Amino acid sequence: MARYEGRLELTWTNKHLTLLAHEDGSYEWVNPADYRVAEVRLLHDVASVGKVGKRHAGSNLLMRGDALSALASLARLPEFARDYLGKVKLVYIDPPFNTQQSFLQYDDALEHSVWLTMIRDRLLQIRDLLAPDGSVWLHLDDAEVHRARMVLDEVFGPDAFIGTVVWENFYGRSNAAAISPSQNYLLVYAPMGKEKWREVRALLPRDEKAASKYSNPDDDPRGPWRNGPIFAPEERHEGLMYEVETPGGRTVAPPKGSHWRMTEPDFWRLVEDGRITFGKDGKGVPAVKLYLYEVQDGLVPRSWWPHTEVGHSQEAKREIQALFPDETPFATPKPERLLERIIHIASKPGDVVLDCFLGSGTTAAVAHKMSRRWIGVEWEPDVLASFALPRLTRVVEGTDLGGVTELVGWNGGGGFRVVDVAPSMFEADEGLVFLADWMTNGVLAEATAAQLGFEHENDPPFVGRKGRARLAVVDGVVNEAVVGLIAGALPESERVVICGTGVDPDARAVLRDLRPGSTLRKIPSALLDEYKFSRQLRLSLAETPSAVDAGVDSTQAVADVEV
Repeated sequence: MARYEGRLELTWTNKHLTLLAHEDGSYEWVNPADYRVAEVRLLHDVASVGKVGKRHAGSNLLMRGDALSALASLARLPEFARDYLGKVKLVYIDPPFNTQQSFLQYDDALEHSVWLTMIRDRLLQIRDLLAPDGSVWLHLDDAEVHRARMVLDEVFGPDAFIGTVVWENFYGRSNAAAISPSQNYLLVYAPMGKEKWREVRALLPRDEKAASKYSNPDDDPRGPWRNGPIFAPEERHEGLMYEVETPGGRTVAPPKGSHWRMTEPDFWRLVEDGRITFGKDGKGVPAVKLYLYEVQDGLVPRSWWPHTEVGHSQEAKREIQALFPDETPFATPKPERLLERIIHIASKPGDVVLDCFLGSGTTAAVAHKMSRRWIGVEWEPDVLASFALPRLTRVVEGTDLGGVTELVGWNGGGGFRVVDVAPSMFEADEGLVFLADWMTNGVLAEATAAQLGFEHENDPPFVGRKGRARLAVVDGVVNEAVVGLIAGALPESERVVICGTGVDPDARAVLRDLRPGSTLRKIPSALLDEYKFSRQLRLSLAETPSAVDAGVDSTQAVADVEV
């Protein structure tokens, strides 16, 4: 018998590399260990709107910066990781569709390999943030949906695929097209799989049209009902192929290729209980009464979402124009009714909703109105300042009267923080990497703690804690005297990682003698080595099933090696 090896996968140019986004909108291929993409960026508080909590992480967050850096900070800065790592219930992603067009707010014309890498890198970050019962909804059109499905399979596994929702975003007809396009797609993935996710997703409310199918022509005391099927496919002879005589004298048997859904004794018990109907004259084919009070509280979502139910692209543009009559309309907004349905199905009040391609802010606006916590990330500062920030401010103030405001009964309230993803702590000159000028004293300590996974705290001479290990950062040379002072302040049961911009070689031996197991590291070289080591460790764990099966945490493994 022939043996087969390998697995189905989508390959593309430079798939093993990562994309570094530049401020001018261009991209650069870099090694995943490159400090410019491996660095954990600090998050700088810029402003707050409305009522927010004392903790940054516990608030709704409007983040300005590249999604890759923003998502990494949420997952790896301890303050934020406690609230978001493995706790995001719903991720809605509306990235550039790669339609090879240019819009006022962004350029939507990337080479396929660039687009696929951009999506893959962000999905990998999202995978860490997603809750065990969470789901990802990737919004696309025909341009990349077929390739994106394979990338999602690689990141989350094919068993995580829930379904493809088709949204009728355009109900007119384009006479210039070969076939007039009328739909977008939502690829829905949930790591827990279809069967388990079905138990946590919400049903759609039963509208008047669905309820109108039920009536009560015979004044049944159990209330409105409708006819339900009494035959099932295939012929089965285990007491399910009998004949009955209706009250009007008609003999009825299962049609060819089918059988009764119940045995004959059960059939007559249902007749006696008034749960079988034979039509007005008693000669009709029997039918089971399905009562309105017995059916589910709502409707199972379907894969076809017509514009009459969730809106269309022109409705979305009208919503934006009503909010910003003096602005050039945002090019590709989505209607609030569409996001209302997604958020209703995939989350509950209080859950965290994430959109890392926020654009005009629709996801955050609807999530806020529906009492969800939210995180929105937007790369373009002009888009954030012109659309997302003022729109969300109006939601908080209760002055946004459009969209789903009336539908969900929103009257204003709550608040959010505006956060900037900090610039890199490094600079480069002719291939040499050194600390940026703004990396001094307290900022240097906070940034170093972030890179090494320490909880930042100001307890001089220490600036961070991770388990029984302390972190000390010195903006200067660490010599024997400095080591002695730091070691003298350290409790007996703890170890220390000392980082300095300069290191006296003799100080290492002193630290080993004073506090065995502690380490002395020079920055920035130690941090650059950290990125390379962390990547190698993650790769080795991914390639070693026993390590993964045993539940080895790569972050903790790095910490154990460091100290």
